[in-house]
Amino acid sequence: MTTSTNKIISKLATKLVTGTLSALLITSMPMTVAMQSANAAVANSASAATNLNNLLKNVKSMTANFSQTTSGTGGKGLSKASRNFSGTMAVQRPNQFRWQIDGTAAQLIVANGNTLWVYDKDLNQATKQSVSNQVGDTPALILSGDPSKIANSFNVTQPIASKNYYVLYPKSGNANFKSLGIAFNSGNPVMMVLNDNLGQTTSIRFSNVKRNASIASNQFSFTPPKGVDVINQ
Repeated sequence: MTTSTNKIISKLATKLVTGTLSALLITSMPMTVAMQSANAAVANSASAATNLNNLLKNVKSMTANFSQTTSGTGGKGLSKASRNFSGTMAVQRPNQFRWQIDGTAAQLIVANGNTLWVYDKDLNQATKQSVSNQVGDTPALILSGDPSKIANSFNVTQPIASKNYYVLYPKSGNANFKSLGIAFNSGNPVMMVLNDNLGQTTSIRFSNVKRNASIASNQFSFTPPKGVDVINQ
């Protein structure tokens, strides 16, 4: 994956707040019990993936407002200070989405099913690439991609069986994030939580969610304004 592609995925990641789930350490456990726990974990992962698939396949389209917070650990080049953003989003299968950040950090990310655009107004720059390069590796495409294929790219867990909160762990060693959490309420996605490889935690909360509403096709199209520097990937 190219450096420029990583930057695009990082931009997408910053659109999505994350929480850290505690790891359970098993020590001094008899081998038979450990094997039973391992088998249960596999079964739970398969069940979690099925449950998540059932929820996502009922979200054929969605519009919402969002509020986002990103915080870092203070590592090299990163600030501990939280960064807050807000805007609007729309998604529709297959692989169509629009993510618009308002305010001083204005940015627009648009995919029409084939082409992905990232437009930074302050940089007067637009980056263009194929959506197929990102499917299965980009958090923003979780809601607009094929839900039946999620288990191919992620190990899915459901920390509390009675709660519709799922945590996805990429199977690929080249993924740009460590985990992605997604929560549902009454069938609607209400929050996405992401931990990236830079030690940043990003959370996005959705409000005014409208599921399976009709969305105008022009919401998923983008034409660079005159004079904008276009970078093809």
